[in-house]
Amino acid sequence: MNTYYVYIITNHTNTTLYVGVTNNIVRRANEHKYKIQNGFSGKYNLYKLVYMEETVSIKDALRREKQLKHWSRQKKEQLINTINPQWNDLMKE
Repeated sequence: MNTYYVYIITNHTNTTLYVGVTNNIVRRANEHKYKIQNGFSGKYNLYKLVYMEETVSIKDALRREKQLKHWSRQKKEQLINTINPQWNDLMKE
């Protein structure tokens, strides 16, 4: 059975948020951290994993990613605060 992750990353000052989906959260977090792929997260130095949720369905993961991407900043912050009120890097936890 596969596991998929919907996640939110930010920069060291928590000013920019990025929502993504992956089937390997450790690999993907490292790609962001070490800027393996050029793009939005590299441009804004987004590397700190502050939120993630798991599902076994890629369809559900993609649907959830799309939903979160359309949320307001405030709503995303509230979601992050439900599991990570200190906004710690979950890869270090």
